[in-house]
Amino acid sequence: MKFVNRHKELGRLESLFRSRSAGLAVIWGRRRVGKTRLLLEWTEKNKGVYFVADESSPSIQRKFFSLAIEQALPGFSEAEYPDWQSLFLRLARDAVQTKWRGPIVIDELPYLISGSPELSSILQKFIDHEAKKASLVVVLCGSSQRMMQGAILDESAPLYGRADELIKLQPIAIGYMKEALKLKTPRAIVESYAIWGGIPRYWDLASRVASDLYETIDRLVLDPMGPLNEEPQRLLYEESPPAIHLRPILDAIGLGANRLSEVAGRMGEPATALGRPIERLIELDLIQREVPYGIDPENSKKALYKIKDPFLRFWFKVVASRRSLFSQVSTAVRHQWLKEGLPGLFATAWEELCRSAVPLLSEKWEAIYEPAGRFWQGDGPEWDVLSQSPDGRHFLIGEVKWTEKKPSAPWIQKTIQELKNKGIPPVKRSPSAQIHYVLFLPEKPPQLTLPSDVRIVEAKELIAVLR
Repeated sequence: MKFVNRHKELGRLESLFRSRSAGLAVIWGRRRVGKTRLLLEWTEKNKGVYFVADESSPSIQRKFFSLAIEQALPGFSEAEYPDWQSLFLRLARDAVQTKWRGPIVIDELPYLISGSPELSSILQKFIDHEAKKASLVVVLCGSSQRMMQGAILDESAPLYGRADELIKLQPIAIGYMKEALKLKTPRAIVESYAIWGGIPRYWDLASRVASDLYETIDRLVLDPMGPLNEEPQRLLYEESPPAIHLRPILDAIGLGANRLSEVAGRMGEPATALGRPIERLIELDLIQREVPYGIDPENSKKALYKIKDPFLRFWFKVVASRRSLFSQVSTAVRHQWLKEGLPGLFATAWEELCRSAVPLLSEKWEAIYEPAGRFWQGDGPEWDVLSQSPDGRHFLIGEVKWTEKKPSAPWIQKTIQELKNKGIPPVKRSPSAQIHYVLFLPEKPPQLTLPSDVRIVEAKELIAVLR
C-alpha cells in the first residue's frame, strides 16, 4: 500500500535532523499503528540506520545492532562488544571521524531494556555526552507504553526530559482512506473505516483484496486461515508483559457490557478486582472510558467502557461469539451474519467520527466549537453531539443518523423536529448561549430548505476535514 499521511510526524523528524545538532526523538503508540513504516521511510530518505530489537540475549542483540550500524560505518561489526557502553562509545567515536550524524533508529526499545535493565542509564549518558559531541540524531521507539513510560516518559526515568520530540503515533485519519483503498463513495469510506479503523496494517491487507467489503472481511477475518482471524490474541500476546489475561474484559464489552458492574457480572468477578486490568487496557489504547458531556471525568460514576479500535470492536462484537461457527458454515451464511451485525457498527463509527470532526468543521461555521461529547442520563433522552464555543456564546446540539438509503426531505424535517422536541440537555452552559442544531447524515437530497438555526453535515464534508 502507498505510504499516506504522517506529514506532520515526518516534518518534525526532518526538522530535528536538519537542525545540524544532536537530537533525540521518542516515538510510541499501539501495535500495528505504523511506527515501523514511518521510521523506515524517514531513515531510508536520510541514509540512516534502522534497528529493531527482539527477545534475544543481550550479546546477540549487540551483534545484530552492530551489523545494522555496519551499513553506515564499515567495519563496525568486526569488533565484539562485551557491553552496551563499549558499543555506544565506539559508535560515537566512529561517527565523529566520518562526520556521520545518523539518524539512528532503535525500534522496540523495551525488548532491549528487559534484557539489559542498565541500558536506560547507559543511553542517558550517551545522549547527554557522546551523542551530543558527535551531533548524532537518535530515535527511540516502542509499542509497550508501560515500558516506554518507565524508560523515558516518567519523571523518574533516566531519559526523562532529554527528548527534543515526543510523538505518540495515532491511527491514520479517515480522510486518507479513499486514496489508500481506492474507495469510490463517502458511504463506502465510512463503512470500511468502521471495520478497519485507522490502522495501516489492516488497510494494507484490505487493499490487496480486489472485492467488496463483505468478501474482504470474509477472506481476511472470518476464514480460519485469514491473516486477521486471530488478531486480538496476537495483539495481547505481543504486549510486554503479555496481556492475554485481559481478554475476558474485551469479550464482555463486545457482548454489550459497558458499565463496570456489567463487565464484572459477565466475568463473575467483583467490580473492585477490575480497576487495574481496565487501566491497563486503557494504557494499551484498546478501550476507552466515556462519561456524559459536561460531567467531571474524575468523579463520574456514570462512566461507560467501550472498545476503542473499530476493528477490535467488530471482532469482539461479531466474530468472537461465532468464530467456531464461521469456520463451519458456507460463505453465503457468513455474509448474511455480517449483513445483520455490521449496520450497528457503521452507525457507531459514524457517530464517533461526527463528534471528532466538530472542532474542524466549525472553522467555517458561526463559531469555533470545543471537542464534542454525548450526553445521557438514566432513562431520559440522549443527545449524540454536544459542544459549545470557548466564550460560551454558542451551544451546539447534534443528532447523528446512519441510513442505508439517501434520506428524503420529509424524513429530514421530521428528524429535525424530533431533535428540537427533546429540548436542551441539562448540562452546564451560559443561559444566554445561542442554540444551533446540526444533523449528521451520510448524504442529503440536493434540494432542501432548512430552518436558519439548523445545518446538515454529510459524510463527504466530514471526511474532507478529517485529514
